Formats: sequence, structure tokens, C-alpha cells
Amino acid sequence: MSLIVQKYGGSSVANTERIRKVAERIARVWREGHKLVIVVSAMSGVTDRLIELAREICPEPSGRELDVLLATGEQTSMALLAMALHSLKIPAVSLTGAQAGIVTDGSHTRAKIANITPKRLREHLQAGQVVIVAGFQGQTETGSITTLGRGGSDLTAIALAAVLRADLCQIFTDVDGVFTADPKIVPNATKISEISYDEMLEMAALGSKVMQARSVEFAKKFKVVFEVRSSFHDKPGTVVREATEDMENVVVRGVTLDRDQAKLTILGVPDRPGIAAHIFTALAEADINVDMIVQNVSQHGTTDITFTVRKEELARARRVTEPIAAEIGAREIRWEEAIAKLSVVGIGMRSHSGVAAKLFHALAQAGINVQMISTSEIKISVVVDEASAIKAARVVHDAFELGHQGSPDSSGG
Repeated sequence: MSLIVQKYGGSSVANTERIRKVAERIARVWREGHKLVIVVSAMSGVTDRLIELAREICPEPSGRELDVLLATGEQTSMALLAMALHSLKIPAVSLTGAQAGIVTDGSHTRAKIANITPKRLREHLQAGQVVIVAGFQGQTETGSITTLGRGGSDLTAIALAAVLRADLCQIFTDVDGVFTADPKIVPNATKISEISYDEMLEMAALGSKVMQARSVEFAKKFKVVFEVRSSFHDKPGTVVREATEDMENVVVRGVTLDRDQAKLTILGVPDRPGIAAHIFTALAEADINVDMIVQNVSQHGTTDITFTVRKEELARARRVTEPIAAEIGAREIRWEEAIAKLSVVGIGMRSHSGVAAKLFHALAQAGINVQMISTSEIKISVVVDEASAIKAARVVHDAFELGHQGSPDSSGG
């Protein structure tokens, strides 16, 4: 008898028919003799609707009350799924994040898990029940409801699998697994049968929407092997695990495209120590996440500094940097939203040369100009014009022959 943690995303529980299908899948596994902990997201579209309702009432609702509201989405799913299992004569109990023992810090709408006390979970499992936990939520030590940010149900599942030492963790979603690129953008993208934590983390952070980056970080830290797979059929998905020697034989694992990017340039910045620190400290204090940074070669005592942020943070970034630019005597600030970040990812890049050359050659052959470049040990990212973004993803995917690297069952679904 094994202990399995399964997570079902919003599309998997989008309506009562799909909830019944999920219940039937769970019932089959339970009848095979396995212990089950099920984590559920809110029904598809519910969280967005709750946010809309909140903003109709108050344009800037308090984080505490927003968390109280948003937590109801997952609680609806967990209760309905428990009812569906009861109708199949399967003993099941639903628990909120707080009831499941998930304790977080006090950062409302993006809380971090501080600890989990699984005593109540174990008691229900020992009694032979399927335990259904509302994902995406927990509570502070003082009892306030918190949520874990977008994709937080993934984090709930990974964290529970870690603390319960589960034999298997499965993330059920509306896609067949992790692909070499977004199949909606690159038609010949193929499903990856196995990927390392580091590759998955980079792809999640760089625009792949299959997994929340924080969830992958947590899985890597606690060595939780998990599988991303579709809830609509029984085909194998993508296993995410620690890197193995064989994994490095694939130089580039995938291509990601992030079109939610904006670029801001401060022109004529005095080239002296402390200026860059002043600018980026102010952005950090405003909780604005800066991604790529490029500083030009100094000429006549001044330089230009360019950096990228999320599109939704551009207005705030401008408000922060404009007074600083005036204070330090910079010439002007320019910004652009019509950009995209293209990245190639692969742990094989650690031991293989020529990846950058092939990337730049493919883009040049397609007439696509590179505006910014950023690298790490296992990834290369470039900023390109948004109008060329899809074309860029396709030509780079073809250049690295990623349409041939997936598993035998690699069709998009």
C-alpha cells in the first residue's frame, strides 16, 4: 500500500461533470489499496471572478480580506469533490489548508509556508479516508487565513508530499505534461518524458505556465519527485526529478517565451560608484522584481542602464525611477512594452559548447534582432521585438531539433 498525493487544477474541476470524472479516477486508485491525499484548486475562472467582485467593491482591497475571499474558491472544490466521492461510496473528508495544518507567514496574497503539522491528515488516512485538501491556502500562527499566490495549489501538493513522505506525487492539469515549447505557439513541440528540477525551475521562471516556480524550488529542496500529467486521460506525463547523467545528453531541453515583459532605459546616467545601487535599491524597496539588466560602456562620464520588468509593474517602475533620474542628473527615461523574452534551457549546456552560437545564428537567419542578452549555467535568454516573438520561438525550436526529442507519446492534447 502506497501513499499518493494528487493535485487537480482548476480546469480538471471546472464543472460538476469534470468533478465526477476526477472522483471516478480517485475511486479507482483508492480501490487498488492506496492511501490518497488530494489537493484541489478553485474551479476554472472562479479566482478571477472573486478578484473582480472584490475590486467592484473596493479598487484596492486589503490583503487580509482578499485572502478570506479567495480561499473560498478552493473550499468549494474540495466540498464538491468529497460529495462526489461519497456518491461513489468512497469514504472522504475535506479539509481547509488551516485544518490540514498548513502554517504560513503573514504575507497576504503571497504567503510562504512556514511549517506543516500533518497530525490530522494522518489520522484521517489511518481511518481509511481519502483526504481532500483545499490548495493555495493556509493560516498564520495567529489564525488569519492566507493564500500562497498564483499556482499555490501546486505548492500545497508538493509540500504535503514532502511532509508525509509520499511514495508518489502527481500534478494533474489540462496538458499532457511539460513540452519542449508551448504547443499553442510551436506546433511541433514534443512532450518531455523526464526533466531535472533545475530545468523545470528555469522554464517555470521564464514563462512556462505548467508549474509554479516556487513549487519546483520546494520540490528540489526536499527532493520530491513528481509527475505532471493530464487529468483527461491515462497517458504518462513528465517526471520532474534530480538530474541524472543521462539527462545531460540533451543539450537544450526546451524553449520558453515570455511576452509579459517591458523594458525601461535610463539614459545619461553618471558613471560613478553607487548610482546603480541607488536605482535598484529603490526598485527593490518598492517590491519590483527586475529581471535582465544591461549597462552600456561609459562615454564622456555617462552610461545608459536598461532593465526589464513585468508589464504590470512598468508604471510603478517609472514612478520609482523618474525622481531618481532627476536627482542623479540623468538625461531621460525611455520605456517599451512591445518586447518578449525568449529562452533556451538545458542542463546539457554545462558540458556542451556552441549553444549561444546556434541560437544567435538561427535568429540572424530569420532576420530577428536581439536587444538584450542574459545567461546562466543552464539557460540563455534574449529580448526580441514582440512582433517577432512567435517566429523566433519556432526557428530556435527547429534549430535545436527539439521536435524530435520528446517521448514516443508526445502529441499535444
